Amino acid sequence: MSLEELAVVRQLLAGLVTEEARSLEDFRTSYDEAGKAFGLPEGVTVTPVSAGGVPSEWLAPAAGAGKRVLLYLHGGGYALGSLDSHRHLAAHIALALNGRVLLIDYRRSPEHPFPAAVDDAVASYRWLIETGVDPATLAVAGDSAGGGLTVATLLAARDAGLRLPAAAVCISPWANLENKGTSYDEKANVDPMVRHADLEVWTSAYLGTSTPPRTPLASPVYADLKGLPPFMIQVGSSEVLLSDSHLLADRLKEAGVFADLHVWPDMIHVWHWFAPVLSEGRAAIGEMAGFLNTKLG
Repeated sequence: MSLEELAVVRQLLAGLVTEEARSLEDFRTSYDEAGKAFGLPEGVTVTPVSAGGVPSEWLAPAAGAGKRVLLYLHGGGYALGSLDSHRHLAAHIALALNGRVLLIDYRRSPEHPFPAAVDDAVASYRWLIETGVDPATLAVAGDSAGGGLTVATLLAARDAGLRLPAAAVCISPWANLENKGTSYDEKANVDPMVRHADLEVWTSAYLGTSTPPRTPLASPVYADLKGLPPFMIQVGSSEVLLSDSHLLADRLKEAGVFADLHVWPDMIHVWHWFAPVLSEGRAAIGEMAGFLNTKLG
């Protein structure tokens, strides 16, 4: 990361993460506007679609996409994030993969608490299968809360008897809603994207008072992970959530699932999101696409 790129990223974050009291709608608006401000890379088409009743968008190379398909689940603590906040990231992934990316707008908490996000993600996945997408050419990926949701979606699809995709990618996954791990303290002052206090707020909004944090589809590190497809997990060494990635990778391997954990030196939470201004973000997207190219038909 160059000094110039780092300065740009920190300037962007200064408008998103502050100590002052802000409403949920303020957070949502800031996140969406920052995502839209990046714009889209050239050569991408955007097509709105209802994916099993879930508002979604197809993003694909304008020159024509290959047969590979990625279901993408945005981050935002289950309370933030939308098509607007993550459209640019999904577009970059579509170009790198030379395939179609389905970005879905799943229901958010606290208006729609657990398991609404899981239900919507599974509905979209089922819709892909029912509309003719071959699971051998299909992958699921997501960042932060969307990373945990990626695992939960595969668990729910497995238990529903659906054919599973060929691969999955978790970017900086939030996979343990107990919010425990050594990195929660050790990285508290080096990750400008995520604070422990914020995670507690999002957890309460998502789980309410009746759902235990160790519920498997909320905290998939406590689930039976047997039978899931191969995973790549990307995380930055400066992340508060670094412990989640290590724990998830260990749990996948214990279940006999292939898990390639790549810790990127000095990177912050979901640095891919800054791909338009951050070379490491573009490189990580390229690495993700390379992994998927080895797993998808």
